[in-house]
Amino acid sequence: MSLPAVLLAAGSSPSPTPSGSATPAVPSLQDAQESATNAASWVEQNWSTWLAIGLRVLLILVIAGVLRAVVQRAITKLIERMTRTAEAVDGTSLGGLLVNNERRRQRSQAIGSVLRSVASFVILGTAALMVLGAFQINLAPLLASAGVAGVAIGFGARNLVTDFLSGVFMILEDQYGVGDSIDAGVASGEVIEVGLRVTKLRGASGEIWYVRNGEVKRIGNLSQGWATAGVDVTVKANEDLDRVKATLDEVAEKMSAEEPWNELLWSPIEVLGLDSVLLDSMVVRVSAKTMPGKSLTVERELRWRVKRAFDAADIRIVGGATAPLDEEPVDPTAAVAAPSVLSNPDSPQAAAASPIAQPRPAAK
Repeated sequence: MSLPAVLLAAGSSPSPTPSGSATPAVPSLQDAQESATNAASWVEQNWSTWLAIGLRVLLILVIAGVLRAVVQRAITKLIERMTRTAEAVDGTSLGGLLVNNERRRQRSQAIGSVLRSVASFVILGTAALMVLGAFQINLAPLLASAGVAGVAIGFGARNLVTDFLSGVFMILEDQYGVGDSIDAGVASGEVIEVGLRVTKLRGASGEIWYVRNGEVKRIGNLSQGWATAGVDVTVKANEDLDRVKATLDEVAEKMSAEEPWNELLWSPIEVLGLDSVLLDSMVVRVSAKTMPGKSLTVERELRWRVKRAFDAADIRIVGGATAPLDEEPVDPTAAVAAPSVLSNPDSPQAAAASPIAQPRPAAK
């Protein structure tokens, strides 16, 4: 048959007409019975595997919960022991030289909270990975991705990690707290906030310093223990040492008995003796132990009282007026050499070397 005949035959065939809406096939009772039989057989084949996985997951969760409770209880007992130790030390004579009990208790609670959070994160994270492994989930890609991400974060945020670890050890060792005056090397002032990454200080002029914990190499705490107030009194070399010491002892005894200095002074004011002796002066050292942070206040008051006592006792302090009041004024031309007899008395040099005539008082 030729191609035109085939095309003519195809064109003459009637086109299919759209049929009505197709009715869905209704499953028969036999199909439903076969589906139920297949499901029952599948459950029968896999129920032991499900039971084993369920028991494994339950065992993992129970062990994780028990371990977490035991670790947190151990941390709580440790914090309570630290608090009891702080209370026992606070009741002794050394309690005033150490950090107060309330601050140590708060610091212990902060340490316990951090340790409990870290322990919970580690235990529950490990339990979650074990549960995923029980469901036959391949953890190798997850662990590899976590390892690569951890290395990248470690290199990119190494300063942050250093600051965090330094802050944790500062809290554990109780190096300083809010309200302490410290010298951190890079800045000094009063601590107004302690964080795991940054410590906030207020300087002497009111400025606020943000010091990263990782940059602190040394810390000088000026608020723990006691402070020393030292005053150097410089007097003339020809002064009577016994009279100087008696005057200083009188000032020290009077100041130690008055308020509020009797509370700020933690030891008697002592005259330590001669600190140095020179040709025209000598230095007498006076020292006392004071409340932390109050040494400058005590030193200012002590200098004030020593100056007034020395003025009353007619003891001269080096740096004041050294010339007697009745001494004749020194002629400024006394050290100038006289002009030569062969020089011209009318020359400018002779006029400059001649003494200045003193003005005569007017007659009344």
